[in-house]
Amino acid sequence: MSEVWRFIDSKKQGPAYNMALDEALLNWHSEGKIPPTIRFYGWEPATLSIGYFQRVAKEIRMEAVREKQLGFVRRPTGGRGVLHEHELTYSVIVSEAHPAMPKTVTEAYRVISTGLLEGFKALGLNAYFAVPDSEKEREALKKPRSAVCFDAPSYYELVVEGKKIAGSAQTRQKGVILQHGSILLDIDEEKLFDLFQYRSDRLRERMQRAFSQKAVAINALRKEPVTLDEASRAFKQGFEKGLGIQLVPYQLSESEEKEVQLLAKSRYESDEWNFRR
Repeated sequence: MSEVWRFIDSKKQGPAYNMALDEALLNWHSEGKIPPTIRFYGWEPATLSIGYFQRVAKEIRMEAVREKQLGFVRRPTGGRGVLHEHELTYSVIVSEAHPAMPKTVTEAYRVISTGLLEGFKALGLNAYFAVPDSEKEREALKKPRSAVCFDAPSYYELVVEGKKIAGSAQTRQKGVILQHGSILLDIDEEKLFDLFQYRSDRLRERMQRAFSQKAVAINALRKEPVTLDEASRAFKQGFEKGLGIQLVPYQLSESEEKEVQLLAKSRYESDEWNFRR
């Protein structure tokens, strides 16, 4: 018998709600109220999310975020800036003590990402894990050159035809792993690069060119475009196969919903949280 995990499909939600629900699931799991959970969601409006450690004033062009009427939120996880627009976003909430979870961050990341790997395969894509093999590549990972996620593959990042196809971030709190990330269906590179600050136009051009050589979206690799529903089905099946689990759909209760709304308002909608650095 496969282990039963919860599956929540939140559809499209606002940025503050999305981050609040991920945090609430982590809290509830740490308190033993819920089993391990996988959640899929989208963003309404399209949103720029930044990593926990990023500095807004130094890295982000907030006037461009407002001009394009995008949402904006700081994630509880690390990593760099992500434009959430044409994508399926996933989150995985599981105890650090779970028997299937290795102790190290990179190995746990690999195990969880096996679900993504199987999802890409279900869509007919030949995905594999990138493992930087030279000392130079490993050193480069420690000093990301840009504020943009998807700029380069890191350990166990998923790659198709040499290009990064999913970007994920992880945090560990209260004995629980929260890993969430973006599965890109399409990408608007111009819009994405407009959101960040650069020392010069030439630098932006160079980075954008490098980005298009390093990152790719699903629909650029397929003859038939994938819809959000098709992607959702493929990755649900992928996580079940990759992690050897059974996913059972779950709807939040009224009191759980209230708790998420409260957290969204008090933390993820607040300037104090989003502009803290």
